[in-house]
Amino acid sequence: MAALFGPKCMKILVMGGTRFVGRPLVARLQAQGHALTLFTRGKNPVPAGVEHLCGDRSSDEGLSALQGRSFDVIVDSSGRKQEDSSRVVAITGAPSHRFVYVSSAGVYADSEQWPLDESSPTDPQSRHAGKADTEAWLRKEGIPFTSFRPTYIYGPGNYNPVERWFFDRIVHNRPIPLPGDGSTITQLGHVEDLAEAMARCIEVDAAANRIYNCSGKQGISFRGLIRAAAVACGRDPDGLELRSFNPSDLDPKARKAFPLRLNHFLTDITRVERELAWQPSFDLAKGLADSYSNDYALNPTAAPDFSSDEALIGVAHGRWSHRI
Repeated sequence: MAALFGPKCMKILVMGGTRFVGRPLVARLQAQGHALTLFTRGKNPVPAGVEHLCGDRSSDEGLSALQGRSFDVIVDSSGRKQEDSSRVVAITGAPSHRFVYVSSAGVYADSEQWPLDESSPTDPQSRHAGKADTEAWLRKEGIPFTSFRPTYIYGPGNYNPVERWFFDRIVHNRPIPLPGDGSTITQLGHVEDLAEAMARCIEVDAAANRIYNCSGKQGISFRGLIRAAAVACGRDPDGLELRSFNPSDLDPKARKAFPLRLNHFLTDITRVERELAWQPSFDLAKGLADSYSNDYALNPTAAPDFSSDEALIGVAHGRWSHRI
């Protein structure tokens, strides 16, 4: 059971805070009564009631607005390499209470056993290896931290081609590329659920120096995901045209042609459920409906680019493909 301490106003620096994960997180932190400072590049509006500092985190000079400042909590959802986070701490000093970090389940090595828990081996060659390096650096430096390793985050405001990739093809009645027979298992987590866990961890003593997988409760096959996306769009999933392609023709971790990794991707969220007394509030059907109704339907892709589909399912390119 999570041990919550009473409400306490803390000075919190949020690196970013105006985009996908940041918006719902900032709303929760404001509701908790914290004093927020958002550090952004100034490209998006910030909510009322927060301090806003502008700069570019990619250099020491770009972080100059943080000189002489100190914080109880630093939230970093945009750092990709250890230097991204250590550069901030070098200027502000370590946070007195917690460094909250968004890592990725992409740090894990390929496995034949699923789901993966937080002790599963990581892959030093992963494109997300810098996030695992950041976790190791925080631990080595003795900075109290909580790190979250989501699988695929989805929901309104998603700027990564996850659910929108499927919505585009469904809405435009396009053939949908399907890896193999569509039985590969993947896992998505709604952005509101991740934001809730992040806000909650600040008030949980046991979350200090802990890493959490944080996603939806269940995995789903590629075929099941496509059908669920169709339902969210108000379409008949039995009316979809799925075209299978051979995933062995592609790098299993490539995201360019198909939006999800082409091997199983499933994590165990038992630890975050137990230690933060947290449960996902969105199952996939509810979450996809939320993303479609509150994002895609209001802001459909103006001119979807389907050119990469030909590389997957176009027979002219010599790839094995058939309608199923």
